[in-house]
Amino acid sequence: MPLKNHLFITASFLFFGLLSCKKNNDVATQPTPVEDKLKDTVVLDSKDVYLWYNQIPSTFNGRIYDDPNAIMEAIRQYSVETGFTGPVDRWSFAVKQSEWDDISSGIGGDFGLGAHFITDGDLRVKSVERESPAGKAGIHRGWRITKVDGSTNINSSNANALSDKIFNSSQTSFTFQKPDGTSVDITLNATSYHEEPIFLDSVYTIDSKKVGYLVFNSFLGDTTTVYNRLQQVFDHFANENIVDLIVDLRYNGGGYVSVQERLANYLAPSAANGQLMMKQQYNDKHTQYNTSANFSKKGSLNLLRIFFIVTSGTASASELLINNLKPYMEEKLVGPTATHGKPVGFFPIPVSDWYIFPVSFRSTNKNDEGNYYNGLPVNSIVADGLDKDWGDVKETCLASALKYITTGAFRSQTNVPEFNNPQQLKSNSTLDKYSFKGAVGRKVSF
Repeated sequence: MPLKNHLFITASFLFFGLLSCKKNNDVATQPTPVEDKLKDTVVLDSKDVYLWYNQIPSTFNGRIYDDPNAIMEAIRQYSVETGFTGPVDRWSFAVKQSEWDDISSGIGGDFGLGAHFITDGDLRVKSVERESPAGKAGIHRGWRITKVDGSTNINSSNANALSDKIFNSSQTSFTFQKPDGTSVDITLNATSYHEEPIFLDSVYTIDSKKVGYLVFNSFLGDTTTVYNRLQQVFDHFANENIVDLIVDLRYNGGGYVSVQERLANYLAPSAANGQLMMKQQYNDKHTQYNTSANFSKKGSLNLLRIFFIVTSGTASASELLINNLKPYMEEKLVGPTATHGKPVGFFPIPVSDWYIFPVSFRSTNKNDEGNYYNGLPVNSIVADGLDKDWGDVKETCLASALKYITTGAFRSQTNVPEFNNPQQLKSNSTLDKYSFKGAVGRKVSF
């Protein structure tokens, strides 16, 4: 199936756990001709648009896989990229169209509660969606989870079971320990809610310096609402005459490229106006669809440097934002690890009642930089301050950025669990397996 007439979405995201692709070992079933045709079409489309299409062997047989998602996962092995050992594609996937419709519109259907281990055995609330069941129950980032459905088995070795209870259950009871040491029991029921991309915006006065702080959690949502909020936030920053800005993207897995562009245009210095922001390049069969975008400066802020708080959960549109601004201003990255590492993207191809997403293009900035499959490295390695709420100036990542702004040196920290302990990183990745990570662009007619 050629690119023409497809719904184009510049996307690059990790999407674990959307589908269950388990084989039924109890009942032996034979695929129908319709199922075989579906799988054949998936393979045909992939061999047309996949960025590494010429590495898929002619003998590749999609019919041996359970469904389109299993086929997408299978083609990842053919993504050999110069300079990297092993396949680089971790993201090609397929999903039922009905599921994608909810995800792409920024509608959640769980508790609205994120969780990470601060250390093994110490599980903390990392984020709460304001309009979600957890938000309406008054739960805050930094609270410790001491029981889940009555069980005290809160250990990294139990991360898969905890992930299902927190993110994939219709009802779960929790016991939380608050910062003051008191405990509270709360039962949450999953329901539909609208996600809030902007968690917090603040201005701090530190040693006579005005510093802006923006917690931007997602590039998804109603774009009109998001754009209005961005204008309000940056008007406020301008009125406060901030001299430095900290943008917190630590759990931001991405979203709409158009929102990334809007935010980039507020953050970029005036000198970037009209200059190249980014390029997107397809495989050698579809170079006619290569595109580029220029900066169109918004607002009156003219920052010369910017600080980003990141983690391994910072992906896609978030990394795109950082990479696009890099040629035009000084950047400092703070966090426990490098970012996720996803410089490629794709668009949804409809096949029956599925969408398939084979990686289809790469993104680069003005300087042709973009192969950050290993992530964007941080300048200051500090632990994710999971014991503090958003905006607390004692939270380790925020405190490190503020220290640099006021003294010219970051905080020094040697005890960084996610950086020093691979098991810690793996456990928190398990707790993130249901989270969206992607860069979703505007529709384009070919």
